[in-house]
Amino acid sequence: MTGPAPTASMVGLTDLAEHGSDAAVVAADAAARAAGVHVHQLGDLAEFAAVQRLYEQIWRPEGKNPPVTTELLRALTKAGSYVGGAFDGADGADLVGGCIGFFSPPAQTALHSHIAGVAAHLRGRSVGFALKVHQRAWAMLHGVSEISWTFDPLVSRNAYFNLAKLGASAAEYLPNFYGRMDDHINGRDDTDRLLVTWRLDAPEVIAACAGQHRQASRPDGAVVGLDVSPQGAPVPGTVDGPTVLIAVPRDIEMLRTTDPDAAGEWRRAVRDTLGPLLAEGARITGFDRTGWYVVDRKDAS
Repeated sequence: MTGPAPTASMVGLTDLAEHGSDAAVVAADAAARAAGVHVHQLGDLAEFAAVQRLYEQIWRPEGKNPPVTTELLRALTKAGSYVGGAFDGADGADLVGGCIGFFSPPAQTALHSHIAGVAAHLRGRSVGFALKVHQRAWAMLHGVSEISWTFDPLVSRNAYFNLAKLGASAAEYLPNFYGRMDDHINGRDDTDRLLVTWRLDAPEVIAACAGQHRQASRPDGAVVGLDVSPQGAPVPGTVDGPTVLIAVPRDIEMLRTTDPDAAGEWRRAVRDTLGPLLAEGARITGFDRTGWYVVDRKDAS
């Protein structure tokens, strides 16, 4: 007598691999091993409560504004959406990262990855990368071809992670997308975001998930659309060229704490430079690890 077909909340990716994409599962397993963590889909209330606590430690919201709640995570998994966790420790019991996504309309065969976070003391171990590669494998096993998400375009490490390390493509600049969030990371600044798309079977994404990260290239003739002054302030330049370089501050999160006015000046400068470029059809081709977006205008309308 056979039981019901396995579901993602019941089994790991390896158990589902026979029903889906082996290569994506292999990449996810390799990324988890490299990070020294175990990643799986979460399914019980204790795990959901641990995600809520972890996110509150990361974002440190003011007042009663938690990034997620245990009840919401329960509802998302009951509806079949993705709630993944990364576990560390000798017994694999310490939750150190979480990633949450929900489905777009069925005809789009897409998932929107709403929020992901890793404990501060695990930064530098590629736990976030392991979570995203696991999410990709899970999504492909469920018939999803594309994942989208947003990130703060002023956070340099996130820009590099999303555009270079994961091989995602920027799709749209979204001014003040969430409104004011009043937490430790966003401060009281506007919540501008870049929407990115991740075509799960694209050659650059396959390569990125195998550890071959996309490196930004600054071609000859590139112009500087936004520079950094010796004092660290934004300096508008020109966008009249085939390739435009857009700088971001070294540490916008620290700047929001030490000099909120300067942080707001950077927000407006990037919005006024990068936003119109994307709106006219320009394409971000990469992010230089030293803090520059590389924007191609050759095919812009």
